[in-house]
Amino acid sequence: MPKMIISIDGTVIGQMALAKDRTTLGRRAYNDIVLDNLAVSGEHAVLHMRGAEVEIEDLNSTNGTYVNAIVVQKQQKLKDNDVIEIGGCRLHFRARSSAAADAGSPRGAARGDYAASVPLSAAPTEAGALLELGMPALRVLSGTDQGQEVPLQKVVTTIGKPGVAVAVVTRRRQSYMASTIMGGVTLNGAPLGAEPVGLQEGDVLELGGATRMQFVRV
Repeated sequence: MPKMIISIDGTVIGQMALAKDRTTLGRRAYNDIVLDNLAVSGEHAVLHMRGAEVEIEDLNSTNGTYVNAIVVQKQQKLKDNDVIEIGGCRLHFRARSSAAADAGSPRGAARGDYAASVPLSAAPTEAGALLELGMPALRVLSGTDQGQEVPLQKVVTTIGKPGVAVAVVTRRRQSYMASTIMGGVTLNGAPLGAEPVGLQEGDVLELGGATRMQFVRV
């Protein structure tokens, strides 16, 4: 029986056998697979099982659904060992139940570069270091971390302070999209909503009127 092995930040938090013709994924509690992450839509995606085949369908989610780092346009057939990214969560698809045993194997760990959310407070690097590596980043222009940079090396990077203002930057192939999760967030002085907006070199995000961050890319 096929199954999903669910992990966050490289840690397996559970697994679920796919025994239904239709299995829903999302942040709301009524989903079959509940993914408690702010970057996950309430009803994010659905898995269709047709005989021995399993397909995933994105339900017009805010931040998209990715299979092996490629966005799902409509429905996509899954293959054994495919990696699904939904918000800050990663799901390993196992077409056969016997394959579940290798979930913690080195082979599985080698695919761990597809995860997860990065908070604003997570170990920003010294200014300029990321530019030498050519990695897109958010340069902090104000606040306690002024002069430092937050790398955009994950599929989903969450920034801000819960209860004040939170935004998310999502990598989509070679582009980066920003959207608001909660609170007052502006992009170049204009309000940023829940609909993702593409970031350009030099764009400035302001969170809660306190923290300003500039998108830099070389």
